[in-house]
Amino acid sequence: MSVSATMRAIDPAQSGGPEVLKTSKIPVPVPGPDEVLIQVAAAGVNRPDVLQRKGSYPPPPGAPSTLGLEVAGTVVAAGQDVAGEMIGQRVCALLGGGGYAEYAVAPAGQCLSVPPALPMVEAAAMPETLFTVWSNLFERAYAQEGDTVLVHGGTSGIGTMAISLCNLFGVTIIVTAGSDDKCAAAKAHGADHAINYKTEDFVARVKEITGGAGVNAVLDMVGGEYVARNMQCMADDARHVSIAVQGGARAEVPIFEIMRRRLTLTGSTLRPRDSAFKALVADELSRNVWPFVEQGRLKPIIDATFPLDRAADAHRRMESGEHVGKIVLTLT
Repeated sequence: MSVSATMRAIDPAQSGGPEVLKTSKIPVPVPGPDEVLIQVAAAGVNRPDVLQRKGSYPPPPGAPSTLGLEVAGTVVAAGQDVAGEMIGQRVCALLGGGGYAEYAVAPAGQCLSVPPALPMVEAAAMPETLFTVWSNLFERAYAQEGDTVLVHGGTSGIGTMAISLCNLFGVTIIVTAGSDDKCAAAKAHGADHAINYKTEDFVARVKEITGGAGVNAVLDMVGGEYVARNMQCMADDARHVSIAVQGGARAEVPIFEIMRRRLTLTGSTLRPRDSAFKALVADELSRNVWPFVEQGRLKPIIDATFPLDRAADAHRRMESGEHVGKIVLTLT
């Protein structure tokens, strides 16, 4: 397939507000031995993109400075160690960066095949949240059928994906959200319970919902004083997984409670993990989750789409906190 030498991309020269997100012409990347080159049809927008734009979340070593952690599109070239039949395939992929562009490079092991019935916009909205929720809620926190879990940010991309997966795997999910409308949206999507954290004490509500038993796992993206409050929501032997620190990077916790109730406090960040780990997660997803995608039973909620040259508006939408589900950039 013929590929041009340059492409449009969002590669801000400096940190700042959404206004720094302007398209520029940069060279098309060349795939390494185990990588593919994807002609991007759509790219997901995620909160780490906002943090990177502000200068507080630099890309890991070796990753492109271009924003974007997930894409969907068509493979147009492949490295020497990649099976040639991948060329021409529709894929979505998790990236270390580089998604806000007409072409992006991804390790072949981090690609998932896009079924014919799945639109590219929806496919682009899945990898980052799917890899994150699966590796943290279902692997690190061991959520399984019959469990009850608490997930903050119930209408975010992470939250809506957590609801979808919990519904598919028989897990009862309690979410928090910042308005009655968002709580209603979360319940409409499949949340068993939704708590307005601005008008209700989520600790008291979780205890009420669970009859005092508590939840088996917590997926937390707030941090700060939420950690100790989350612990009050947890059953004995429960697991707490931190994946972001939007409310503060430090927490004070009662250590004796951890000991007495055998609680596990852990966490992870996905982006810096090596491609071997991400390929393992992709393989688990292809076996355990992707059949639901192929059957049309797992789809992301799309809040809004914007063309690439309106990436600034996409970031403004995310920072407004009004979105429900995923925001996606389109390139075709």
